[in-house]
Amino acid sequence: RPVDLGSRCTVFMNSSVKQAQKDGASIENISAGLSISVVKNALYKVIRAASADDLGKHIVVQGGTFLNDAVLRAFEQEIGRDVVRPNISGLMGAYGAALFAKKHARAQSSILTQEQLQTFTHKVQAVTCRGCSNNCRLTINTFNDGRRFIGGNRCEKPLNNYTQAERYSLYDYKWNLLETYCPQAGFRGKIGIPMGLNMFELLPFWHTFFTRLGFEVVTSPASNRKLYLKGQATIPSDTVCFPAKLMHGHVQALLDEGIDTIFYPCMSYNLDEQMGDNHYNCPVVAYYPEVIGANVTQMQRVRYINDYVGLHRRKDFPSHMHKILCKYFVDIGLRDVKEASDAAYAEYGAYMAKIRAKGEEYLALAKEKNMPVIVLSGRPYHLDPEVNHGIDTLICDLGAVVVSEDSISHLAEKFPVKVLNQWTYHSRLYAAAKLVGEWNDPRINLVQLVSFGCGVDAITTDEVRRILEEKERIYTQIKIDEITNLGAVKIRLRSLFAALGLGKEAAQ
Repeated sequence: RPVDLGSRCTVFMNSSVKQAQKDGASIENISAGLSISVVKNALYKVIRAASADDLGKHIVVQGGTFLNDAVLRAFEQEIGRDVVRPNISGLMGAYGAALFAKKHARAQSSILTQEQLQTFTHKVQAVTCRGCSNNCRLTINTFNDGRRFIGGNRCEKPLNNYTQAERYSLYDYKWNLLETYCPQAGFRGKIGIPMGLNMFELLPFWHTFFTRLGFEVVTSPASNRKLYLKGQATIPSDTVCFPAKLMHGHVQALLDEGIDTIFYPCMSYNLDEQMGDNHYNCPVVAYYPEVIGANVTQMQRVRYINDYVGLHRRKDFPSHMHKILCKYFVDIGLRDVKEASDAAYAEYGAYMAKIRAKGEEYLALAKEKNMPVIVLSGRPYHLDPEVNHGIDTLICDLGAVVVSEDSISHLAEKFPVKVLNQWTYHSRLYAAAKLVGEWNDPRINLVQLVSFGCGVDAITTDEVRRILEEKERIYTQIKIDEITNLGAVKIRLRSLFAALGLGKEAAQ
């Protein structure tokens, strides 16, 4: 009997396969289960077919996957119909590429002649790019005529002499703003904050709050592969999103630095921006401090403040926070907490005001310079270069201005949606999509970043798509995780720009 592995992407079936092996399932049944799951994922998650009738009566399949007889049979059984598999199904993409090349062929082929091949030489060199914090591992191929081909880069910096001043990205702007919140010596000692998930947006608040109380606020270092591996052993589930996995590395980095007080509170609610039916944080953002406490055993040997906190109730926050702090410290007065709270709320408000002002500035600049705009929409933690893999830079290098959803969402008025709109981050996504649709400017488009493993984004992606397509606008989604190969992302972005007739791709 085939093992039931569900219909999710095969990336997330690994845990189910391991469990099936533990349960004693045979290789044959696991393989059959995988074939069925691949088919169900394609039909119901990718194509989103409601029934076999949506596919038509005469079905031809293509692609290398259908060379697998088990997948072919699973497909036939799932839709209840016979299908045609050409004997060249695995090569049909190649034939399509050949036909395209034939149609667009130049008078003189760029393929090397026999004489050129006989004298052809090239050297391969591996180097690390120091153009930014991504530290991409580059492979440089140098040919005998002096030409170079560079691979492994996530942006165009190694290929062109772009400068930071020539790029207009809200992601760069927000990152630089957060870097201004530096540790200041305090008489109460050090307190560590892991820089991930909601802490990316709330750092201005918490940094100001604890600095005013006399703490030296130490944040974990910028994310990278080494930091991720540092905390990998304590990750309890592979199915959680990559930004959550990174939190284990950030906490471990603070522990390795000798920080003996770590602040990472549970937060069911976010600040209320009056855009949705409620203002929850998603379950992972809200309660991941509990996961850290239960799985990172070293947290038991330090002062770990992961109490439940709510910034949405400003009047109650000082007294509630004072009670929490009194559990860990003996000399913090309520008046001090109130003063620190007022300063923290003011700083957070100023931080968000700067982001929104810069968003409006970039929109005006793009209009003045006749540049396309991409609203790169996601979550606050997608600001992390290790999470977004420099996608904002790729977009800038295609000749566009990048703004974020939180830099323009305030421009929209509250409006009804087709789903339960109860998360603050989601409300911003819907508002940004609504604006892009209403502006009806072909030079302003939205690209949504989605982390693999994010369950609630199954809702947001459909709703953002609906809002845009209702106004006949193109919806583009990019899924990101710990994999750093951006080849498919580059193709998708360049295809989008070419289809819309925007930026450098259109010029080429």
